[in-house]
Amino acid sequence: MMLRSRLAAGLFTVLSLIGGATHLYAQDGASERRPRIEVGLGGWVITQGETKWAHNASTIAGLGNPTSKLTYKDTGTNIIEGTVRFWVTPSWFGRLTAGYGTVGGGRLTDDDYLSVDGGAPSSRTFSDIKGDSTWYLNADVGRRIVEFPRSRGWLDVFAGYQYWYQRYSANGLGQASCSTAGQTLDLDPGSPGSQTLCSPNTTVSSSIEAITNTTRWHSIRVGASTEYRFTRRLSVLGTVALIPVSIVDNTDVHHLRPDLKQNPSISMVGYGIGADVDVGARYMIFRNFYANVGYRLWWNRTVDGTVTFHNAIGGSDEFPLTELQSFRHGVTFGISYAF
Repeated sequence: MMLRSRLAAGLFTVLSLIGGATHLYAQDGASERRPRIEVGLGGWVITQGETKWAHNASTIAGLGNPTSKLTYKDTGTNIIEGTVRFWVTPSWFGRLTAGYGTVGGGRLTDDDYLSVDGGAPSSRTFSDIKGDSTWYLNADVGRRIVEFPRSRGWLDVFAGYQYWYQRYSANGLGQASCSTAGQTLDLDPGSPGSQTLCSPNTTVSSSIEAITNTTRWHSIRVGASTEYRFTRRLSVLGTVALIPVSIVDNTDVHHLRPDLKQNPSISMVGYGIGADVDVGARYMIFRNFYANVGYRLWWNRTVDGTVTFHNAIGGSDEFPLTELQSFRHGVTFGISYAF
């Protein structure tokens, strides 16, 4: 009888311990699923960026299609970036990402075309990009739709808004090429004297600002992010965002053109499409503290738009914008902490 009582007491103790452990595990699991905040600090480094635009003014006699094409290209630009993600519920989250960087060296290539030269540049000049800056803001709302088995990772979908600003300051001017037509064809025969497109060996000191370009993209983006864990500490990450609608405002100030107003000299508006891609790897240094490295590419391009030349003497001339796109890619790295 005493043995039976001891066995019953022992069994009760074991069941109590199991029940307590189960209760603690359930509490642990609940705490893991609670909404939390994740903050990150990093960089998008050694990036290369490019903005180029072209227009068609071939309705004016003698001008080609495209009529001119300007390409602003920088190299080695470094961007500092911060991110905050906050969970509203265990499934829904909001995310803010902001980055800023100063533009280092680069080059502006300015090509102009006359119809007689059959598509080859009639004039090509180079200017040095001495600065200026780029910055962006992403504001997203997302939802976790898949948790991979055995805590191997997750899949999120999101949608949001992106503002992307780039400004280039180009100094000096060197005439790289000037065709015979560019030197001799009178572009404005109704006016006194002769106005030709270019003159060989033209130079402007690099201390003088030639052109300032400013591009502002306003975009709606939708996409997905995923993480897959190879081990408890090491995982791979990926994000793809499509931009189905993007509106751009682009301006040039031509400081060496007395025939154009100075703020702005040329303005462009258009709408287009684009894409953002991020891939990388993440390593958990200790619980909820991570380091990551990867590669990123952003691309926006217009599908339609107009360019307006603002004349110094009043009035303006409007032409079709045949191309306007911005592109940036480079290495990313950072650290993040979730709490």
